[in-house]
Amino acid sequence: MSVERSRLPFAPAALVLAVGLVFTGVARAQSLQELYEAARGYDATFQAARALLDSAQYRTEQAKALNRPSVGLQVAATRSSSDTPYSSTLNSDTNSVSAGISGSQSLFNRANSATIDQADKSLSVSRAEFEAAEQDLIVRVAQAYFDVLAAQDTLGTTRSNKTFISEQLASAKRNFEVGTATITDTREAQARFDLATAQEIAAENDLRTKSIALDVLVGRSNVTPKGLAVPVVLPPVLPPAVDEWVLRADAEHPTVRRAALGLDVARLETEKARAGNLPTVALNGSIGKGRVSSSGDLAAPPFSFNSSGNSTNTSIGVTLNMPLFAGYAIQNRIKETLALEEKSRNDLDAARRGVAQGTRQAFYGVQSGLAQVKALEAAESSSQLALEATQLGYKVGVRVNLDVLNAQTQLFSTKRDLAKARYDVLLGSLRLRQAAGQLKPEDVAALNQLLAR
Repeated sequence: MSVERSRLPFAPAALVLAVGLVFTGVARAQSLQELYEAARGYDATFQAARALLDSAQYRTEQAKALNRPSVGLQVAATRSSSDTPYSSTLNSDTNSVSAGISGSQSLFNRANSATIDQADKSLSVSRAEFEAAEQDLIVRVAQAYFDVLAAQDTLGTTRSNKTFISEQLASAKRNFEVGTATITDTREAQARFDLATAQEIAAENDLRTKSIALDVLVGRSNVTPKGLAVPVVLPPVLPPAVDEWVLRADAEHPTVRRAALGLDVARLETEKARAGNLPTVALNGSIGKGRVSSSGDLAAPPFSFNSSGNSTNTSIGVTLNMPLFAGYAIQNRIKETLALEEKSRNDLDAARRGVAQGTRQAFYGVQSGLAQVKALEAAESSSQLALEATQLGYKVGVRVNLDVLNAQTQLFSTKRDLAKARYDVLLGSLRLRQAAGQLKPEDVAALNQLLAR
């Protein structure tokens, strides 16, 4: 198979690619900050977390109603008739209409006060959960964003490698025709060219898949992310000590805060259980007006009667309820809440240990990534020099075509790994801040400064 024949099947694809590049250059690329803002208004998981926080605020207000006065209006209208021939009243009709307002105000109820405090703690838990959802959204958008950039770099590297191999294949065929190379060089180059073609197809599909994932996340079509500004300068990890990150995580991580609030709620539940032995005091009052009219016939002496009148009723008082014995239900409830309080205490310890471990792992992951980037940058320079030396040796006859192909493959593999390592470091820095509970929307703006304008 000649080089020209092997390239023919890819000519339409190359044409489509060229047209696509033209339109891509015209289309405006989106920054990480822009896509994050779009995801905030579109992502269903984040919107669900926001709605859950809104509902928690209303639930807290419901609990606060326990210490607020309650007022009710009662209106009644009745009509009654009687017909008793052996009574002094042969028959009678009575109509009555009444209306009143009654109200009550709790003066002392320790269980209600504990319930209100629990509602406030639960609202703080919902806020911590919303903060965790916001941090998760930042990481998910950054992950999808850098996945697309890495896939683009992989595809570009694969195509450049394929172009170089194609040139080497053509060179090997020319040398074979003039008798300066063996058929082995041609077959080795052809095998590498076929492998590069398969890698290009896989890279195209991977880019397509990653692009779809980013589009779905931000609610847009054909998103084109901006690449890193050149030269690439990765920010250092600050503060540089892992213990400082762990201390911050212990104080501010949403998971630790949720567990600490859970322990507070458990303690308040114990207070509510103990309040079962305490009295409750409430202020009650009512005022009402009514009108009654009656008419009928008396048996002796025989005459009829008809009467009506208005009435006013008012009352105010204080009610004291004191529990005396409830079949040991209160005592057993206290023991139950104490056991649940111990569980919440252990949950808090587990959360702190898990967050500390995750923070340390994220910190050392970023440090390792920065070191790997430096090593790959050095490897890129060395691979470039090695390729140039191998090409020179091939021209003077001390190296074979396979040596050139291997050196070229090593260079492009290093370039691909370096690009991915840089993206991993940037994403790892966000994960580190998430692990320490420090990730904020402002961090997206800071990372956005590293992108091309």
